[in-house]
Amino acid sequence: MFRKILIANRGEIALRVLRACRELDVKTVAVHSDVDARALHVRFADEAVCIGPAPASKSYLNVPALISAAEITGADAIHPGYGFLSENAEFARICEKCGITFIGPTPEAMRAWGDKVRARANAARFGLPLLTGSGVLEDAEHATREAKRIGYPIILKASGGGGGRGMRIVRADAEMADAFASARREAESGFKNPDIFCEKYVERPRHIEFQVLADKHGGVWTLGERECSLQRRHQKLIEEAPSPAMTAEKRLEMGEVIRRAVLETGYTSLGTLEFLMDERKDLYFLEMNTRVQVEHPVTEMVTGLDLVALQVRAAAGEKLDLPDTRSWSFRGHAIECRINAEDPKTFAPWPGLITEYNPPGGAGVRVDSGVYGGWRVPADYDSLLAKVIVHAKTRPEAIARMRRALDEFIVGGIRTNIEFHKALLADHEVVDGTMTTRTVERITARHTERHAGPSAPQLK
Repeated sequence: MFRKILIANRGEIALRVLRACRELDVKTVAVHSDVDARALHVRFADEAVCIGPAPASKSYLNVPALISAAEITGADAIHPGYGFLSENAEFARICEKCGITFIGPTPEAMRAWGDKVRARANAARFGLPLLTGSGVLEDAEHATREAKRIGYPIILKASGGGGGRGMRIVRADAEMADAFASARREAESGFKNPDIFCEKYVERPRHIEFQVLADKHGGVWTLGERECSLQRRHQKLIEEAPSPAMTAEKRLEMGEVIRRAVLETGYTSLGTLEFLMDERKDLYFLEMNTRVQVEHPVTEMVTGLDLVALQVRAAAGEKLDLPDTRSWSFRGHAIECRINAEDPKTFAPWPGLITEYNPPGGAGVRVDSGVYGGWRVPADYDSLLAKVIVHAKTRPEAIARMRRALDEFIVGGIRTNIEFHKALLADHEVVDGTMTTRTVERITARHTERHAGPSAPQLK
């Protein structure tokens, strides 16, 4: 096991990793920017190093500063969390070169699965179902030819990343030139990779993802699926496990195909394979995320596993002693709501001082958060404040428990999306478990009409 782990992240995920390390009796090093000097992950870590000013490019994305912090503190491993450098194969290679273990897959595995075009090739090789699509597109004319072959509508996607950046829906030839140019610009800006590909667009899909875990001794476990259809502009808001659309037979069938693909590509660590589900409940591979996911707690709640601790143990070379997940039965139902600091009208970030903070509690309620009363939410990073996770025997009981938890959650001084989550959980499609990735669009229009008030504070 490692002696000391540097956590190359901030906020709730930094605290989440820190807690796992403490239970493994591993020392921790927090890194922080100037504005995060009083953050909770800094206060609770064994050591802390300031790595630069507020802009992420000068701190949390500053590879020389992170490596230097690891070397001066004697850290023998780095955990990247999610976001920032978590899926950066070059950072993983630099860690390896400096004799520091990167807690994640190898650089080679990250490249093989992280690039969406290469990931599609892997998926095809191992029999994962795919939507009709293209390779890397040379220009708008090439994209138009491929779109005609596939059949409109199609969606343009950035090969090097996700999160909605570099994505454009195209329904006709006339729309292609502008869509291709803007998608390529966004891909280059967001991922330093201008490559674009396209695939058939599914109008009202569900978004389903499967959690995998692999050690360095050939052990691969598929840990069920999560329902992630409730998204706004490709950003997930509510996740749950298991999916109300999944059958036990389909779960077993997909789990076996996924397990074989992960095993034969030599992938180790945590990973998530994402799929679209169409109206016939057929699944189509989208991408693989080669890191711990924001929504990993719902899988932890229904499996009883500490995924982050297992990820650390696998990276340290331990042989994981877990039962064959093909015979597992999952425990109850779990739901997660992402609580963001944002304007309820426009969903724009709402930074500022938290004057009051009362997270919910009680049976079956977990809150992963990196904030507290008196903390000033900076304008420089993601607006995520906390994740509320609930667990109950059944899905209706979990929804009722989440509603109760959200009623108890008090955040003063800034605006949040708590009321929007309540609106989502009261919607008939969500209650019935029939939601799609378009559900939030409909609820958003209704919700924003009901909210009035000043706009988000102007940032200088």
